[in-house]
This record gives sequence, C-alpha cells and structure tokens, in this order.
Amino acid sequence: MANERVRNLLAQISELEEELYTAIHEQQISLLYRIEGTKVKFENSIREAQTKLKTGLVRWVRESELRNIVTAPIIYSMIVPFGVLDISLTIYQTLCFPLYRVRKVRRANYIVIDRYHLSYLNFVEKLNCVYCGYVAGVIGYAREIAARTEQYWCPIKHARKVLDPNRRYARYADFGDAESYHATHAQMRAELAAE
Repeated sequence: MANERVRNLLAQISELEEELYTAIHEQQISLLYRIEGTKVKFENSIREAQTKLKTGLVRWVRESELRNIVTAPIIYSMIVPFGVLDISLTIYQTLCFPLYRVRKVRRANYIVIDRYHLSYLNFVEKLNCVYCGYVAGVIGYAREIAARTEQYWCPIKHARKVLDPNRRYARYADFGDAESYHATHAQMRAELAAE
C-alpha cells in the first residue's frame, strides 16, 4: 500500500515537472529568445535593449560592496577543488560504471554555461556567471553520479528525514525493512542496467 502511494506521488511529480518545462518554454518565447543547439539567440531588438542596460565595469566596481571584492579571491580559489572533483568524478564513472552496467552521467547535462550570452552583463558579471554555472553544474554532476552509485550499492532510505534527497531516493528500500531489502536491491540494480 505504501509503495503504491509512493509510485502515485512520483507520477504526480513527473507530471508537474513536464508542466514546469512547458511553462519555461513558453516563457522563453515571451522573452524573445530561442535555443539553437547550445547557443542562445535573442532577437536583435532585445539584444540592443539589453546592451543599453549594461553597467560599465568601472561603475560596477565602484558600486560593489567591499565585502564582495575582498571575498572574491576566496571564492575563485575554490575552482581548484571543484576542478579536481570534476576530473575525479569523470575518471571514477569512466572506470567503474561500465563494470556495474550503469549508464554514465552525461556531464554536459549538468554543467551549463550560457549566461554569458546576456548582453546586459558586463565582463565581471559574465565571469561570475560562468564560474557559478560551472560550480553548480559540477555539484549537480557529482550528485547524480553519487545517486547512481548509491542506487547500485546501498539503496536504503535513512531513518532520519533527508533534506532534498536525490530523485532516485523515493524508490529505495525502507529503513529496517529486512524482508524486502534484497528484492529492492536487485530491482534497483536492474533499473540502472535498463536506463
């Protein structure tokens, strides 16, 4: 009974996600841009209007808060551990996932760098957006690799509530349900192999 309820809720979530993607697409049309492959294309009138709203670099620095300028080197130094994480994840899944018969995570689906197309951003704002897109993307990439690994090795829910669990978590075996654990574990591995 509980599993049926979970399946119904997951189906409702999927429907809402589809509705959300449709709404986002409609918003793209209303903002007069379209995506062609990996490029974002604005209508010329929109691009020109955006360019007029750009804050010049000198003015932007002058109006920035001191705490933001002082902490920028700390934030940007984090590119090193995130780069190492990115490379390590790619090596890990390249070596291990084929052995587990788990489909590799497509990195490009998570690391999206497209905000630099916005004409109303100056150079520093574009650089910040590239950095944030990369770091947030690496975290998403890591999360999906970890989720597939967890589904393969240990698909058991935690006893305590998990804040923002991965999208696979709801189908894991219940904590303490020893009777169905092995069947759920086999099912989780079969689902990974079928993806």
